[in-house]
Amino acid sequence: MPIREVLNSQRVPVKIWTVDADANSKRQLENIASLPVIHHHVAAMPDVHLGIGATIGSVIATHKAIIPAAVGVDIGCGMVACRLSLTGNQLDEKALKKVFDQISRDVPVGREQHSNGRALAGAAQPFAARLDAMTHKHPQLLKAVGRHSKWVNQMGTLGGGNHFIEVCLDESNRVWLMLHSGSRGIGNALASYFIALARRDMERTTIQLPDRDLAYFEEGSAHFGDYVEAVTWAQEYAMQNRREMVELVLAALKRHLPAFGVEGVVVNCHHNYVAKEHHFGADVWITRKGAIRARAGDLGIIPGSMGARSYIVRGKGEPESFDSCAHGAGRRMSRTAAAKQFSAADLARQTEGVICRKDKGVVDEIPGAYKDIDAVMANQSDLVDVVHTLKQVVCVKG
Repeated sequence: MPIREVLNSQRVPVKIWTVDADANSKRQLENIASLPVIHHHVAAMPDVHLGIGATIGSVIATHKAIIPAAVGVDIGCGMVACRLSLTGNQLDEKALKKVFDQISRDVPVGREQHSNGRALAGAAQPFAARLDAMTHKHPQLLKAVGRHSKWVNQMGTLGGGNHFIEVCLDESNRVWLMLHSGSRGIGNALASYFIALARRDMERTTIQLPDRDLAYFEEGSAHFGDYVEAVTWAQEYAMQNRREMVELVLAALKRHLPAFGVEGVVVNCHHNYVAKEHHFGADVWITRKGAIRARAGDLGIIPGSMGARSYIVRGKGEPESFDSCAHGAGRRMSRTAAAKQFSAADLARQTEGVICRKDKGVVDEIPGAYKDIDAVMANQSDLVDVVHTLKQVVCVKG
């Protein structure tokens, strides 16, 4: 399915891969497109929905500048998935309930973190010197970063919100491990600090922003290089955080399932990040806020909700999307609205057959709060090919 709608804003157009974008999201996309640093056009994926400053599901090319709030506060948030040498025939409900409990014990979720005795200090150690250098240059970051042990103890932890760990079956009844997480509290702290710094820097200029959350750093400015260093650090931390959780979950599975190995390629991809790329004749900064890179041949992961299918995809390298695709189903209602509209009984019905939490505390993550993942996939058939279709049997929420 090609581009479904084009918004002709004053500077550059907005190209949208759905007819399901609401008026507030369109207004936000037009605000982004009005910035003087935007290159060529703004792309909006089929899971597009309102965000803070920048729209979730947007792909933003900027010339010699980066918008920190567009990258967002969960820097490097993304997905990892791998296939195991097990089939669904080797799983039973009793063992899967033990797996759910074991993962819940071994991987801290929500605000929890590893204790000092169980902290993955070895995995965190390579990040320490670089973070120390950043906080030395920006002493105000020390307060935001907090105690040294906090970010170390959060290495290998899930976090809350829409983050999850799942055991899934694919179209051939093979078992997969899949999880969703980012750079935890340290990524949020770094992002919040530099977003505020960008606002203050731009207040000293004559540039009029349509939204103060669209404040940006330009190359050569006082804090551009520092932000690039911080965002790169957080993206690498997020990638390593997912790797460490995979190892923890595999160990948990091995305690209760038949012997197995990992088969094929482990797919590990960001969907909230910024990178330097070449598009439409220029080297630009590409910010994918709720989108994944989908160059020709790139493998990616597009999850549904905790009761819906997810997809392993291969990119087609569509230039108009800046080699990108959707990062998931995308919310169709806020957490507050979902908690008001749905009950724990609704959650139990919508997650039937999945071993997961079914209490009021996760009703805001109910499948009904999300867009139809199959409609999202149909709207981006020109961006990706489906390689595998996954359906969860266990889901551990943050």
